[in-house]
Amino acid sequence: MTSNPALEIACDESGWEGSNFAAANSDLIAYASVRLSVEDAEECVRLLRGRAERHRHEFKAGHLIRSTNGSGLAAFLGPEGPVHGRARVHLTHKSCFIIGRVLDIFLGDFADTASLGLRPDPRLASHATELCRSGREVFGPQRWQGFLAATNLVLRENRHPKVHAPVDAFFEQVDALRETAQQTVGGWIAEILDELADARPDGYTARIRLLDNHVLQPVLEPLLPALARTVLHWSGGTQPIAIVHDEQSALTERRIQRLEQVLATPPLELISPPATGPFLRFRQTDSRTEPRVQVADVLAGVTRTIASGGAHSAAHPELAELLEPYLDPASCWCGWPAGRTV
Repeated sequence: MTSNPALEIACDESGWEGSNFAAANSDLIAYASVRLSVEDAEECVRLLRGRAERHRHEFKAGHLIRSTNGSGLAAFLGPEGPVHGRARVHLTHKSCFIIGRVLDIFLGDFADTASLGLRPDPRLASHATELCRSGREVFGPQRWQGFLAATNLVLRENRHPKVHAPVDAFFEQVDALRETAQQTVGGWIAEILDELADARPDGYTARIRLLDNHVLQPVLEPLLPALARTVLHWSGGTQPIAIVHDEQSALTERRIQRLEQVLATPPLELISPPATGPFLRFRQTDSRTEPRVQVADVLAGVTRTIASGGAHSAAHPELAELLEPYLDPASCWCGWPAGRTV
């Protein structure tokens, strides 16, 4: 048991657009956490705002990206910057995430979902990443997008959820990809699709289980695994954590309690509860009144822009190297875009 005071961390995300991942405008969700005092965060926001004084409202990553060249972003992320050594970012590639989750529910017995992303099947997680990297090239944009749309549909819990139609549509897409893979690439891609096809008899049962457990074990809530990984990083194994978070409807009190239970369950046991009270405290706040959350929001937006490999980051390749120390190695991410190395 530990009597250490709770370490307060501020968190926010960039890139969340709802549960329709296959038709999203952006590929990535960046979930940032910072360890700053309120005073240090206020000074950081003041300095950032100084580069764009015309912005009187909440300072956002877009203000920094549009109002500075690569040197401004480099100053923010670099060794002398305000968040260096005091921040972490977990990345979620949306296609990689839904592929991983569909393999999890049909082949992995919900290991990833039930553990809130902390105990995925390593083999399935690896296959999901590789499929995400190679799927569009192997199967062509149209067929691959059809598979992603069916994947998203079979994972969604809608207001009037259906069981049979989404499962049938998904496995029709699996069969189409399987035929192409057998005729062209073969290897592990054909094998994992064969394995998926063989899971079809239990597909309805898996879909029912998904719907029954969606409140505490939601399949399409990537912020939960991102938060779980964040807590593990900052805890250091024993440190109680207090999270100050921007308002987010997905992070309900019951889900936070569930997360706390998962963190304390073997084989993790990475956090020892304090002598009194929970080891994880969670408070949501309005980011406009909390400078630490504003800094986390800026870091999340900057990270998503650079990691997406847009025109701005392409013009300043050094930003990828500066970003690397912030990235959670357990991110659900396919890596840098083609041609980009760090």
